[in-house]
Amino acid sequence: MNAAALSAQADQLRALHVPGSPLLLVNAWDPPSARRLASDNYPAIATTSAGVAEALGYEDGNVTPPDEMLAAVARIAAVVDVPVTADLEAGYGLEPRELVDGLLRAGAVGLNFEDTNHEGGGMVDAERQVERLAAIKEAGREVGVDVVLNARVDVFLHDGEVDEAVRRGRLYADADADCVYPIGARAREAIGRLVKEVGAPINSLAIPGGLPLAQLAELGVARVSFGSGLMHRAMDAAAEEASGYGSTGPA
Repeated sequence: MNAAALSAQADQLRALHVPGSPLLLVNAWDPPSARRLASDNYPAIATTSAGVAEALGYEDGNVTPPDEMLAAVARIAAVVDVPVTADLEAGYGLEPRELVDGLLRAGAVGLNFEDTNHEGGGMVDAERQVERLAAIKEAGREVGVDVVLNARVDVFLHDGEVDEAVRRGRLYADADADCVYPIGARAREAIGRLVKEVGAPINSLAIPGGLPLAQLAELGVARVSFGSGLMHRAMDAAAEEASGYGSTGPA
C-alpha cells in the first residue's frame, strides 16, 4: 500500500475517535481472528501485543523480536480492508523512525506506545516519553502518513494515582498523541476526570466487571478496546468445549 493510501486510512481511523460515541476496537492476534472479526463489519482492527507475542511463542512485555512482531502485524493487515492499529508495546528498542517505517511497511496506520520501563522497572520518565511520542508523530509526517498514536499511560498498572495519570496524559496530548490510553483505569470517577482533564480522546479497556460501553460513552470516552481479552476467552472456550467432549463422548 502506498503512502497516499496509508495516509487516507490513518485519517479514517483518526476520525473514528469521537468522544461520547466510542470506537469499539476489536483486537486480533493472527490472520484468522482478524478476518473473522472484520467480517462483522467493525470499522477498524487492532492487534493485541500479548496475543501476538503468545501466538509467536513469546511472553508479553516488549520481548518479542521486532521483526517477528511487525511480520505478524503485516499478516493481519493483509487479510482485512479496514485500518489496522498495532500494539507495539514500548517499541522493542527501535528508534522512532525505524518503528514507524516498520509499522507502515506492515500496512498498519496506528500504534499503541506505552510508558512502562521494561528494562529498568517502573515507568519511563514522562518528559523522556514526550520526546519519544513527538518523534514518532514527526517520523510519520516526514514520510507522508500522520500515524494514529495511542499513548498508553501505565500509571494504574504500577499502583499510581489518578493525579499522575492526568499529568502524564496532558503531557502526551501536548506531544500530539491522537488518543491517550490510561490502561487499568476502572473507576467511573477516574475515567470521567481523565476525559475532562487530559485534552485528548481517551481509550478505555473493556474488562469483565468494568463499566459497560453505554456508561463509557456517557463519560465521553472515544475508544474502547479489548486488549488480549478476546484471545484468552477464545482459548478458554476451546478448552472448555474439548473438556466437555471428553467427559461425554464415546469411551
